[in-house]
Amino acid sequence: MAVLGFAPFYIFPLSLLSLAGVCYLWLKTGTPRTAWILGFSYGLGLYCVGIYWIYISLHDFGGMPWWFAGFCTFCLCAFMALFVALVGWLSKWLGSPLISIPVLWGLSDWIRSWIFTGFPWLTMGYSQVPHSPLTGFMPIVGVYGISVITLFLAVLIAYWLANWQKKLINKRNTIAAFVLAIVAGSVLRAVEWTTPEGKSTSVALLQGNISQSEKWSPEKAQSTIDQYLGMALASKAALIILPETALPVISSQLDSSIKDTLTNHAIQNNGDLLVGMVEYNENTNEYFNSALSFGGNSNQTYKKNHLVPFGEFIPLKRVFGWIYRDWLNMPLSDLSRGGKYQTPMQLSNQKVAVNICYEDVFGEEIIRQLPEATLLVNISNDAWYGTSYAADQHMQFSQARALETGRMMLRSTNTGATASIDQHGYVLAHAPHDEKITLNVQAQGYTGSTPYVRWGNWPFIIFCFAAIAFVWRRKAV
Repeated sequence: MAVLGFAPFYIFPLSLLSLAGVCYLWLKTGTPRTAWILGFSYGLGLYCVGIYWIYISLHDFGGMPWWFAGFCTFCLCAFMALFVALVGWLSKWLGSPLISIPVLWGLSDWIRSWIFTGFPWLTMGYSQVPHSPLTGFMPIVGVYGISVITLFLAVLIAYWLANWQKKLINKRNTIAAFVLAIVAGSVLRAVEWTTPEGKSTSVALLQGNISQSEKWSPEKAQSTIDQYLGMALASKAALIILPETALPVISSQLDSSIKDTLTNHAIQNNGDLLVGMVEYNENTNEYFNSALSFGGNSNQTYKKNHLVPFGEFIPLKRVFGWIYRDWLNMPLSDLSRGGKYQTPMQLSNQKVAVNICYEDVFGEEIIRQLPEATLLVNISNDAWYGTSYAADQHMQFSQARALETGRMMLRSTNTGATASIDQHGYVLAHAPHDEKITLNVQAQGYTGSTPYVRWGNWPFIIFCFAAIAFVWRRKAV
């Protein structure tokens, strides 16, 4: 049921009620061991339902045998379920569940964002984006802070149910705390943390709908280039954005006449064009997943920094190299990382913070280009996951980044979800999935800093460890 709070469903109260259910069971159970089992069972259901699409990428497009793809997907879900199990075990061992459960869950979501390079999918804070009153806290504490607040409300509901026969004052305090959090979040939603900068810019978001099975086929490469070239030339927008690796060639091997055509068309539109391609550095023999600009401003490049393990680079090659050699057919599986700190691109009178694919999952990385950037742009290719709801879940991350930074987010993808998102996290325009289409939108730049842009996750981290120390000391006393 918790998955229904995430995109494409967005039924955020159901995630809260689902969490209240497992919290209620934790409150009622007598031992840490039982709490561990309950947490693992809940986590296994959550992740098997929520990220089943990993199987599609491994089997349907990666060529892995069905049984091995299923085994790998299950192992990932089981690993992630261990974090929920630990929350149950530790909260029962530490006591003070009103504090320990929310804080430990928030910390577990945060740890998943960086351990083994990070996979923070189904972080509970996202289940409240963008409609819940709790998103008012997002520009202050970020998505992991929202996880803590969401779990706090879930524990309040569970606590009320578990103690409904006890004296009235306990129930009054519980209800008061719940209402206070909702009201505070609603008030904060009305705060404008950033201000518009200059005039809006016309933008064309291109969605080519190139099948993943054909995307890297040498026989189809030229037709893909011709298709995107035709879509770009048909647009009169000041800023034209193509998806991740839209042109299936090494940038240095792209015909100079095509580069000239793209540049001249962008200049004719008094703007710029941004396209995803692979770059090759001859001096270092490295390949990069990049975004390159053409147009009135000097050519600029953003190189993807946060790569996908097993998708864009092979961790522990000596251990896992055989998987790629014998089981998988993954193009571009050994890329290099771009710089950790890259400056925004100057495009069409906007300072654009570009991020590629699932880099927008990591809010603490997006803010590296802020507050200088006035606009956020994500280029992606989620065709790896077929018609599952992975692309919609990915878009929800972008909605959270818009909330955290107080800036619009533009998404150009191969098959979906191509969209324009305002600074409050709401989708202004959304192209149909799995269709060839150009989504024309207006993009407004914003300046200023939210508290999250200034401090990142540090307030959340400090609060959580201080709360754990408080509970630990209380247990010792």
